[in-house]
Amino acid sequence: MKRLTLLEHERYLYLKLAGVLMVLAGLAYLLHRPAVEPYGGTWLGYVLGTAAALILVGQLWYGVRRNAFGGRGSLRDRLSAHVYLGASLVVLATLHGGFQFGWNVHTLAYALMLAAIATGAWGLLAYLRLPRLMTENMGDDSLDTLLLKIADLDELARLNALQLSDETNAIVARARRETLIGGGVFRQLSGRHPDCPTTSAVRRLGELGRKLEVGQSKIHRELYAVMHMKEVLVARARQDVAYRARLEFWLYFHIPLSIAAAAALAAHVFSVFFYR
Repeated sequence: MKRLTLLEHERYLYLKLAGVLMVLAGLAYLLHRPAVEPYGGTWLGYVLGTAAALILVGQLWYGVRRNAFGGRGSLRDRLSAHVYLGASLVVLATLHGGFQFGWNVHTLAYALMLAAIATGAWGLLAYLRLPRLMTENMGDDSLDTLLLKIADLDELARLNALQLSDETNAIVARARRETLIGGGVFRQLSGRHPDCPTTSAVRRLGELGRKLEVGQSKIHRELYAVMHMKEVLVARARQDVAYRARLEFWLYFHIPLSIAAAAALAAHVFSVFFYR
């Protein structure tokens, strides 16, 4: 049986709820005939603004419950509501303001909300796509298992290299000492290490192998095979680190933007009711 994603949860229950909410808001806006140009200060503007504010507060509370308290009920259920109701804010908030924008706290709150929604969409795409890629990359292995295998290959390469030239020993030692899994933010996210010592070692060992005498060629081929296997495992480990980093990196934008949007919303509400 096909496993449903959070987007398909309960036969798209929250998509339907969000859709009904947006359609009702759109119809009300089209039928609304205020005495002045539509804006947030009309009765419909207040209704839509209140609905949008309540949903935004609910979105923040979802994050607090999930990260701090766990909360009750289905995580998939709450996350599905978080996604669809969060997306409905684009329509509700836009209609609430009557498409009126300017250099003020009201537009700032709107812009921060859109930025938070955009980063949330980025995170949603990551969670829908990356776990499958992680499974394809790792198979039955874990990152810890790969690191242990790499360490074993390093030791085997060291022992093989002892029977060869000083240059070969230096190449193997450098690859063992300087090959990194992870690194800085951009290296983690990309999974790419263009100056990888192990890749350089494999390339150099291939060049040296063409110059060896017959008696040494067997040992050298064994060493080359070990280093090539290490290169493959290192690439898989780095790709796993990259996938994991991409699964979490968007949160460093989404959470601060959500908090900033809530603060701007509070300033927006305060200015509306106390400085009209």
